Amino acid sequence: MSRPVSSEQPDQPEVHVLGIDGLRVRFGSSLSEAANRAALAFRAALEADAPPGVEEAATSLTSVYLRFSLADTDHAQLAGALQPLLDRQDWYQADLPRGRRLWRVPAVFGTKLAPQLPDVAAKLGLTPEDATAALCAAPLRVQTIGFAPGQPYLGELPPEWDIPRQTDLTPRVPEGALVVAIRQVVLFSVSTPTGWWHVGQTALRLFRPDAAEPFLLRPGDELRFHGVSPEELDNIRDRDPEGGAVSERLD
Repeated sequence: MSRPVSSEQPDQPEVHVLGIDGLRVRFGSSLSEAANRAALAFRAALEADAPPGVEEAATSLTSVYLRFSLADTDHAQLAGALQPLLDRQDWYQADLPRGRRLWRVPAVFGTKLAPQLPDVAAKLGLTPEDATAALCAAPLRVQTIGFAPGQPYLGELPPEWDIPRQTDLTPRVPEGALVVAIRQVVLFSVSTPTGWWHVGQTALRLFRPDAAEPFLLRPGDELRFHGVSPEELDNIRDRDPEGGAVSERLD
């Protein structure tokens, strides 16, 4: 799959102390495709060849967090050990990690299941049908998992989707809700209040605590949505506990 073309100039990687036993490698001060790509690729490289003392590596949208053993290293030693890896290549142009999957996900857009689609479409100057088509037009990358167990942040949407969050909270949206704001899509793994705009509804079970792999998605995976009716979504819930998603390897 081809890489998105961006005119953005990425920042240079920065290494910061984070707590008594942590370092953060930051690839950007704001979200961009290049910074997210760098974070995902650098974490994969660490998992394959971590410096001594590293016990955990995790990504955010643009950074990699490393937790280390104080018995084996310290901040200065680990920062020095990371530098050759950072210098190995241009991480902003790195290949994404292997093992990623493309998920095709059915979703209801609008209706009483996702009532804020018309509001978002109006902000964009689109019809609800055109806004739905835009959300389904291309795969969206899982940029990170966070906030709740297994919850993906997806993006980025085109620049015109840079709409703010609501000024008030929606009291509660259901598990599987598809919400948008600031050029991102979030799928909720739990029922929760939110300030994001509820424009779609899926039947996905993103967090399966009893499964061998509790999180359905991984950072770097891609999702492509397609619209179904509320009746079809009910049928999917009845026959498929995973919510009707199908996947294929990307590499």
